[in-house]
This record gives sequence, C-alpha cells and structure tokens, in this order.
Amino acid sequence: MVSFKDWQNLDLRVGLIKSVEDMEGKDKLYKLIVSFGEEEKTVVSGIKLDYPNKEDLENKKLAFIYNLDPATIAGVESQAMILGAVNEEGKYKLVFMDDSLKEGTKLE
Repeated sequence: MVSFKDWQNLDLRVGLIKSVEDMEGKDKLYKLIVSFGEEEKTVVSGIKLDYPNKEDLENKKLAFIYNLDPATIAGVESQAMILGAVNEEGKYKLVFMDDSLKEGTKLE
C-alpha cells in the first residue's frame, strides 16, 4: 500500500515527444526528447518493439513521471519515465493525452 502522502510526491505531467531516435545496437530502446513546456528532458524507453513506427510517437502528448531520479540506460541519462500498461497480448500500450492539454500540465 502507498500512503496518500507518498502518492502526492509523484509529479505526473503531460509531455510532448519532440523527437524519437534509435539507439545504436539496442533493438528495444528509443531515446526520446520530451518537452514539458519550459523544460525538455531525455527519456530512454523500451517501447520500440510495440511502437516500431516513430511517427506514432512524434508530436504526441503522453503521461510521464516527471520527478523520477535520473537513471543511465545504455549510456544515456534518462530523466523521466513514460507511463503505460501491458495488455492481454503482452503488448505495451502508452497513456496518450488529450491534445487540449498543454505540455507540462500536472496530472491529478
């Protein structure tokens, strides 16, 4: 169980994916540049097999954990985490946000 106070420590925000790059030698990873309004962050995510077409991600708004401690993945510092779920077929599905939400908007 997570206390309400712990949940309040999460900073969930709308991020706009500005670019999607392949990572050399990594079949499952993308390097994303994500705008949160006044700040951009780099996010490394293992979604490439489920989203092989970069166009499905570029210029899309998704949900992110904004205040996650940075982690180095395949030599790149990842500064946030994209939110998603695994469906019954084992495919990762992302949480796309409504276009009317501005990047950087906090999720409640």
